[in-house]
Amino acid sequence: MQSKDLLQLAEQFGSPLYVYDADKIKSQYNRLTKAFSKVEKLRINYAMKALSNVAILQLLKEMGSGLDTVSIQEVQLGLHAGYDPEKIFYTPNGVSLEEIEEVHALGVQINIDNLSILEQFGAKHPNVPVCIRINPHVMAGGNANISVGHIDSKFGISVHQLPHLVRIVENTKMNIVGIHMHTGSDILDIEVFLYAAEILFDAAKNFKNLEFLDFGSGFKVPYKKDDIETDIEELGKKLTKRFNAFCTEYGKELTLIFEPGKFLVSEAGSFLVKVNVIKQTTSTVFAGVDSGFNHLIRPMLYGSQHHIDNISNPKGKERFYSVVGYICETDTFANNRRIPEIKEGDILSFRNAGAYCYSMASNYNSRYKPAEVLWMNGQGHLIRAHETFEDLLKNQIPLPVEATV
Repeated sequence: MQSKDLLQLAEQFGSPLYVYDADKIKSQYNRLTKAFSKVEKLRINYAMKALSNVAILQLLKEMGSGLDTVSIQEVQLGLHAGYDPEKIFYTPNGVSLEEIEEVHALGVQINIDNLSILEQFGAKHPNVPVCIRINPHVMAGGNANISVGHIDSKFGISVHQLPHLVRIVENTKMNIVGIHMHTGSDILDIEVFLYAAEILFDAAKNFKNLEFLDFGSGFKVPYKKDDIETDIEELGKKLTKRFNAFCTEYGKELTLIFEPGKFLVSEAGSFLVKVNVIKQTTSTVFAGVDSGFNHLIRPMLYGSQHHIDNISNPKGKERFYSVVGYICETDTFANNRRIPEIKEGDILSFRNAGAYCYSMASNYNSRYKPAEVLWMNGQGHLIRAHETFEDLLKNQIPLPVEATV
């Protein structure tokens, strides 16, 4: 997409506005499948928590993707988008046995990461195909907040608890069909990822009827110029060779599963905001925009950097700005960032706004959530309307008159 397209969409649909480029999503999906083209059985399950709009799910479904879900609501959204239950993978954390049983009744693949729940579910449903999530105690990413494979993580069953896990499976006669791991987001070193893969291979040897191995995802995408990103092509060569060798050793062709979210949709997203006010203080020039961390919380929550373009004045002389929101909290998107000169009314575009941006939005300060648009075949398709006051009131129940007296 070009800046002129984004400006036209901001004028057509208003701001703030999320825009997703379908071609970028497709190219990322194809890049990943090409990197692992020498694996006989490959399956991509899109991690829909990154961006769960039904239109995005439908787009990926047409490309052949399955879904990685973390809640019964995500499962239901996937079914609503037209996915067959067997194409949906359910990997919850900290949920009740009752929710897991409800999801099982919908016909999707269950993935369990808790010894207690595993034993309870196995005792009641020994014939149900189950995947087990292992914590390899490997942190492949650079941020502890988004790395979930380290020893203090709440996710997965510790690899050191494998003897206990095997005993539960033997006692319940459970049907274990898959082993899963996820080291976390922003994988910086593929050798660390490959080291974790060896732990998964070793764990898999304890189970004789596996159908697949799920290696999670967490592939890093670039957020700024010259930023580090996961070398998918190199990972493809090295992991393919090792996976195929393991299948030969295991005596069966297993399916290799990945569950990318950020990798598929992050770079496809742009977040458009309008500059409400330029405010000069004794030390800082603030550009206040018609949004806040209610719409894009990642900079405040994770310290993440989203490159900001002034698409209204892309060739203007660069000045230093702190870009801030309109929430009654400190909601700073960027501190002293060099951006082409900004004037009130300009449209700014935040890059890498496809993953964990709208999906983490809220109505804080009773602000409306923004609209979403999918740019496809040279046109902008509205896939979620701007919220209205009626949306804020939809589930609120006023007190009866007599209760207020």
